[in-house]
Amino acid sequence: MHATLDAPRRNSALLRALGRRALGIFGWRIIGDAPHEPKFVAIVAPHTSNWDFVVCVGTMFALDLKIRWLGKEELFRWPLAPFLNRLGGWPVRRDSPEGLVMQAAEIIKSQPQFIIALAPEGTRSRVPRWKTGFYRIAEAANIPIVPVALDWDRKEVVIREPVWPTGDMSRDLSALMASYQSRMAKFPASYWEPAA
Repeated sequence: MHATLDAPRRNSALLRALGRRALGIFGWRIIGDAPHEPKFVAIVAPHTSNWDFVVCVGTMFALDLKIRWLGKEELFRWPLAPFLNRLGGWPVRRDSPEGLVMQAAEIIKSQPQFIIALAPEGTRSRVPRWKTGFYRIAEAANIPIVPVALDWDRKEVVIREPVWPTGDMSRDLSALMASYQSRMAKFPASYWEPAA
């Protein structure tokens, strides 16, 4: 599928420089680049620490990307709410995930450019399986999924090629999960890795 628009950008040389500098100071580097797609779902894993968010913000700034991300509603209170909103935060209620999938898909379809980033585990705690909302959003909005790995072991943010949902969720999820290993996590014991 040929994209006529690129990924949405912040167009801030200052934030781009700050993001690159911050990642460099802490020894992180970015492997790969944002795809030249106007819309996509970025799945970021493993997610086992609050520090993952810091690395993600640094990466977002370094790549000059404008990204929306979902956060639990309780986080979006004064004094954090204005700051989180400016970073692209989108408060959600965890008790209504079904409505959120369709709401997100409709918003994405209505926009010419849109990146939404999600942690497929849905929490920092160890879980036996990924949540499937990201896949259903991508499928409903007809956009690709971009796997992003936070590799704490190598201090690398690895951006992989876009993957288009085929409709075979089980097979697609297995292929996506293969991009991640527990050794990448800041706290490896908190990341569930399916058996090979």
